[in-house]
Amino acid sequence: MYTVTLIADPDDRVLDVTAVERLRGRWDGGDVRWLSVEEAAEFPVPAVPADRWAVWEEMQGRGVDLIVQKTAGRRKKMLLADMDSTMIRQECIDELGVVAGVGERVAGITRRAMNGELDFEGALIERVGLLGGLPVGVIDEVLGSRITYMPGGFDLVATMKANGAYAALVSGGFTAFTERVAAALGFDENRANTLIVADGRLTGDVARPILGREAKVKALQEITARLGISVEEVLAVGDGANDLGMLGLAGSGVALHAKPLVAARCEMRVNFGDLSALLFLQGYERDQFVT
Repeated sequence: MYTVTLIADPDDRVLDVTAVERLRGRWDGGDVRWLSVEEAAEFPVPAVPADRWAVWEEMQGRGVDLIVQKTAGRRKKMLLADMDSTMIRQECIDELGVVAGVGERVAGITRRAMNGELDFEGALIERVGLLGGLPVGVIDEVLGSRITYMPGGFDLVATMKANGAYAALVSGGFTAFTERVAAALGFDENRANTLIVADGRLTGDVARPILGREAKVKALQEITARLGISVEEVLAVGDGANDLGMLGLAGSGVALHAKPLVAARCEMRVNFGDLSALLFLQGYERDQFVT
């Protein structure tokens, strides 16, 4: 048995009852269950519909995300999340670049790396090199004035943890940011790269080994082994090319507002919903969210 979930932007609430019922009938689905009025609904189907992606395109045109997944095991025991442009709206290294006066150059490298056009490790070393000489206090300045959280993130972590799940934040960014973001959102642990500091300033280098795509996969494997759960019981979310490994290995890998290369390789894509969409995908109703 499979579950079809339809999710709209919580601010727009464009999910129409008639459209949902029409699709249920077209796919010979079971009864519709509304998870949030005009925002999220689901219904069971006996098999993956043959015209799934054609309907997905149609729904995208209406501002609605459509996901089809196996019903069994969709409520997960672990959340593994990327940080930049996933749990927060920004790319931390880009924000540091702005303060350093090299914002456009850093952001350009970031875009290419996240699209899979550049080697992640080389791109990170190049960008960090442009930050050399910045006072370490700039990190607090950026955290306080330039970083905002992705909507739905607090509810996602709190609800999954209240239902027994473990939450890990794994980033190709920096521990100076992940430690604060993880603490604010309630993650159980965080992993990232470490900026090297000397005499109160960034040296322009990062500690080795660099945490990239393979390190995220390793984190998934290590943490699940420690918890005694399988990778199938993990919900992973990310947006960039360095997230593809963990998204492919996890039981549910969600491309959230992702780069085209990443979205094309993931069956679970959220382009309109926020992070609360990951709770709807697990069958939670909005009134079951822990806020």
